[in-house]
Amino acid sequence: MQTDIDPRSLIGRKAFDRKGTKIGTIDEVYLDDATGVPEWAAIRTGLFSRDAFVPLEPSELVDGTLRVPYDRALIKDAPGFGVGRHLSPEQELQLYHHYGLDTASPPPLPDHDFGRLAGSEET
Repeated sequence: MQTDIDPRSLIGRKAFDRKGTKIGTIDEVYLDDATGVPEWAAIRTGLFSRDAFVPLEPSELVDGTLRVPYDRALIKDAPGFGVGRHLSPEQELQLYHHYGLDTASPPPLPDHDFGRLAGSEET
């Protein structure tokens, strides 16, 4: 999904599954803690239903609506955590597994030479 979209502009938009079936309306958008990029949308799936979390990547914003590349049934069966609270890393991992998304660890940071150690002599 485009990363330059204001996440607040997504709230209130309609969301549709991969077949074009309406899922519901976006209630909240959750940002990645490290990058601040919109990562999850909580979609109200019906009048008396709960909110279902969907990944914003690989979803697309098309003609003012969110197109989610999953079936409505899978979305409605997503783990529910309630809205208005921070998603823990464990909850995010559950969501990644539910949607079959890659959860590989980020690559290790490269080693850096931060200078010589105190007390060592240059040769």
